[in-house]
Amino acid sequence: MEAIIERRPVRMLSALAVFAAAVVVTALIGALGVTGTSAEYQTLDQPAWAPSSSVFGPVWTILYAAIAASGWLVWRRVGWSRELVPYGVQLALNAVWTPLFFGAGTRGLALIDIIALWIMIGWTVLTFRLISTAATALLIPYWAWTTYAAALNAAIWHLNR
Repeated sequence: MEAIIERRPVRMLSALAVFAAAVVVTALIGALGVTGTSAEYQTLDQPAWAPSSSVFGPVWTILYAAIAASGWLVWRRVGWSRELVPYGVQLALNAVWTPLFFGAGTRGLALIDIIALWIMIGWTVLTFRLISTAATALLIPYWAWTTYAAALNAAIWHLNR
């Protein structure tokens, strides 16, 4: 695959803003669409290894920044191309998890969503590894956290049935 490597500053900054906006929208769908998630999380039966609700905000802030940077790095190489499709799909699945888990209280459906999200992150990693090592590396913590979050989702679903 021949790399494009975009170098025009205005175009690069504009694209970075698009990727940042995409992850901000993803985060806001959960944050603004569902209120009281921290309080609700505290009321659920949880496994002993569940983190405090105060952990999620800082972790997701770092992960979303890495997700945006990863997409942007790939865009610099391939432009707006099919290689970004799994990236977009995983963002959509990410966006609906909080409304499913907290808003609708459908922990089982949220578990299905997060498993699909995990698969799509994997597809994104496999796609990005052919384009940018740095972009791929930026997604590995996200994939790892989603693995942990899926296990937590499954445990909470089981404990609260």
